[in-house]
Amino acid sequence: MFSKTTEYALRAMAHCGEAQRAGKGTQTAEVIAERTGVPVAYLGKVMQALRRAGLLQSQRGAGGGVRLSRSADEILVFDIVQAVDPIERILACPLGLEAHKHRLCPLHAKMDAALAMVEESFKNTTLAQVLESGGTFGPPTEVAGSN
Repeated sequence: MFSKTTEYALRAMAHCGEAQRAGKGTQTAEVIAERTGVPVAYLGKVMQALRRAGLLQSQRGAGGGVRLSRSADEILVFDIVQAVDPIERILACPLGLEAHKHRLCPLHAKMDAALAMVEESFKNTTLAQVLESGGTFGPPTEVAGSN
């Protein structure tokens, strides 16, 4: 349901949030890529979108990199998702059917209701809350003995 871009943005922001909590300064794309398992070339595009949305600040030169633009408890998961791959609610019949012009069919209404729940959950969850749940935000590790 969520794109790789969304996944990568959430991982990168979680890493930057952890760095902020640890009192670390800016984080380079290379470090973020290594710790999150996001390809560095792709990460650059993701971070650019996050900067444009005002979620990251960048610093050039020696000691440069990116950091959260504000506290993790002021950044909503919804804002991160919307910055890179917005949730698109179903407001009109995607098929353009005249019979569904004023009211979505049951299938599309159900699909939109699911999107509304996701949207609402993300609007009510801060990056800080995600970080408080513990765990790591890097790439999944392989389970021993799996093929």
